[in-house]
Amino acid sequence: MSIRQQQVAAWVLRWTLGLVVLWESYQFGFSEAATRHLQRMGLPQWIAPALGGTEIVAAILFLVPKLGRIGGYSLLVIFAVAATLHVLHGQFEIGPLLVYGAAAFACMPANDRTEPGSAS
Repeated sequence: MSIRQQQVAAWVLRWTLGLVVLWESYQFGFSEAATRHLQRMGLPQWIAPALGGTEIVAAILFLVPKLGRIGGYSLLVIFAVAATLHVLHGQFEIGPLLVYGAAAFACMPANDRTEPGSAS
């Protein structure tokens, strides 16, 4: 794979992950169902908007090339905390969180390179 193809692939992966996390974070943070689910787990009502809002900020940072590394590490921490909370509450379906984390990790070095179409 050429350097150009790698740049395009990293750009597509970064934007796909960022937009998916942004949308899912919005749905989670402002959903009555998510709030009820977290309350059944014994967590306070404000947790869903706080977690969703934090993920939204991290996803936006991740999509900004100059801030992508900060956003990427933020997303890694958020995904790790979310996976840990799920496991501690007996919910072992954390595959998507692991895939999101791997994608964020793979994109972070790519954030330091130039955007596709720009001069190297």
